[in-house]
Amino acid sequence: VQLVESGGGLVQPGGSLRLSCAASGFTFSNYDMRWYRQAPGKERELVAAISRGGRDTNVARAVPGRFAISRDNVKNTVYLQMNSLKPEDTAVYYCQRPTGGFWGQGTQVTVSS
Repeated sequence: VQLVESGGGLVQPGGSLRLSCAASGFTFSNYDMRWYRQAPGKERELVAAISRGGRDTNVARAVPGRFAISRDNVKNTVYLQMNSLKPEDTAVYYCQRPTGGFWGQGTQVTVSS
């Protein structure tokens, strides 16, 4: 199982980013997927989750209406669209396959002017 995140970077407050997580080594469409984030000095927290077919999604209360999770089961990729970014969204964002507890290496998102 391999999960590789990309798309992070430095963005100004109010800006947008789309994170990607490319999955390999397993049948992607058979598994729910999640995005987490970890800010400096804080615990890792769940940001969003999506069912294996993509029909059911959940977004954390901290980011309702600003973040959206989606997936492409042909490209074996899960996405996190982040809009109206705030400095408090600064964190390392991780992709996870909850079944088996597999994690990617993370991608840094920094929101700063």
